[in-house]
Amino acid sequence: ITVIDVAAPPQDGRANRELLSYLAKVLDVPKSELEIVRGETSRHKWIKIPLAEDELWRKLKEAL
Repeated sequence: ITVIDVAAPPQDGRANRELLSYLAKVLDVPKSELEIVRGETSRHKWIKIPLAEDELWRKLKEAL
């Protein structure tokens, strides 16, 4: 589990778009390959990311 603070307000999906854009940039994956699979309107989200678990954690740690 990881927590990412998003500055965009949760209006009209802006926060979701900002989150997916940030993750795409940090993880070096196309934004179109990221998918919110749970929590579209919630503060807690499950996001499908097309990376192996070890690669995902390595890239997230590098971003910190």
